[in-house]
Amino acid sequence: MIVTSMPRDPYKLYPQDYVLRATLLRLIPSAVTPNHITVLRMMLTPVVLYLLATGNLVFGVPLFVFTAFTDMVDGSMARVRKHITPWGILFDPIADKLLIGLVALTFALKYYHPIIVITAVAFDLIPLAIWLVRAKGNRGVMMANTWGKMKMMLQFVSLTMLLLAVVLQLPFLADVGEWTLVLATVFAAVATITYSL
Repeated sequence: MIVTSMPRDPYKLYPQDYVLRATLLRLIPSAVTPNHITVLRMMLTPVVLYLLATGNLVFGVPLFVFTAFTDMVDGSMARVRKHITPWGILFDPIADKLLIGLVALTFALKYYHPIIVITAVAFDLIPLAIWLVRAKGNRGVMMANTWGKMKMMLQFVSLTMLLLAVVLQLPFLADVGEWTLVLATVFAAVATITYSL
């Protein structure tokens, strides 16, 4: 028996969309598209990695937070302004995984247990592989679901806590961040299963 999922509404608004629609999105000109924000995230990711790798956390941590925040902005902008494109559906998650995955591998790997980091990155890549296979097979692309969004948020929280733990020299924050990454990996596993339906 083949199980198929109901198509997801790409324009369904999430709680953060209502907040951003009433605040930040009002300040962004209509000439700026969600894809522009995604490209900005891709361009900032190497800068974030360089700053973190060279120990320049004073600039690296705020830039990481800003760059990760653009993920929320471009998604909300696309849904609120009804400007979802095939390019954005494909490259937005790629930009996310580049930022989170590379920061995890270049920075978190020094502080978190390697198995946790590698497992988190692996589970993050599986849905992307499914997206690429389905797109290549002309079966369409899958929209992100709530599990995937929660996973991304938890990954961001985990890495931010680790960065703050190093900057502020508060080891307990790193411990909480590591367990948060474990929880994010659980959400990633559920997201992987639901993406596959």
